[in-house]
Amino acid sequence: MDSQSQDKNFNYKIIVAALVAVIIGILIAFYYSYAQAQNQMNYLEQEKTLLVKDLTLMRAEVDRLNGLNEVNEIELNDSRIRVQQLLDSVGRLNFTIGKLKESRKALRELEMRYDSLKLKNNFLRYNNSLLASRFEETRKQLEELRGKSSSLEEAEALLRQKNKELSKELRIKSYLKLSDAEGSGFRLRAGRPLKTNKASTIEKLRGCVTILGNPNEEGEVKVIYLQFLDPNMKVIEDNATTVSVSGNTYSKRVEVLYMGEEMSVCDAITVPEGSLQEGIYTLNVFEDERLLASTEFQLK
Repeated sequence: MDSQSQDKNFNYKIIVAALVAVIIGILIAFYYSYAQAQNQMNYLEQEKTLLVKDLTLMRAEVDRLNGLNEVNEIELNDSRIRVQQLLDSVGRLNFTIGKLKESRKALRELEMRYDSLKLKNNFLRYNNSLLASRFEETRKQLEELRGKSSSLEEAEALLRQKNKELSKELRIKSYLKLSDAEGSGFRLRAGRPLKTNKASTIEKLRGCVTILGNPNEEGEVKVIYLQFLDPNMKVIEDNATTVSVSGNTYSKRVEVLYMGEEMSVCDAITVPEGSLQEGIYTLNVFEDERLLASTEFQLK
């Protein structure tokens, strides 16, 4: 009886010891699993914080590019939506390694896309800089052309005004009335001029003209020009000189004090003896640029 009782007590102790050992093992396993889960939770929380930070920075960069308005609007909107979706997804993470890897992969893709957008943006900035430089250069050229155009317009307006004044002056100008124009040749003997028509002996050519009276004139110095032409219609020089006025060439300039009464005016030019040839010579009398009288004379 005592032996059976001892065996039962011994078996009971073994069972209790085994039960305690199982309970202790379960507690140890539970603690280890809890500690491992806690470490994994801390790791995932840290990764979640980093993801949120990266995605927030990414969204800020996308918004900045959109504010610059220098890249494609559709790509920016698509990137902004994708970043927001990832942010929302991260906010709902159930803290699994698989979700973390997917989020990291998506983040890498967004970073690559952002780098592409950044390159495009830099390229567009460079193009904008070139365009701005060309625009500024074109604007300066345009301003110069406008200035030149304005100067030309002013010069043209001044020229028109002068033309109007000149036309008005020409309309109201009263020209002399001439008659009896005469040309002749002279040679010198003992300092005295003798009229001749022998070309080889002539040393002077004289032109005479009669200015008709005009009661409207009150006394003014008038300028007339004598133009002697040889048989080849070439202007004959006075002592190797001529007078040029407004592109016209004359042999001599003559000033006359005209008081409104009829008067005769004569003047001569000097030529080298023997320089003239036989033929028909012409005398033209001008006032300003207007031909008022003309005559021909022959030298033999």
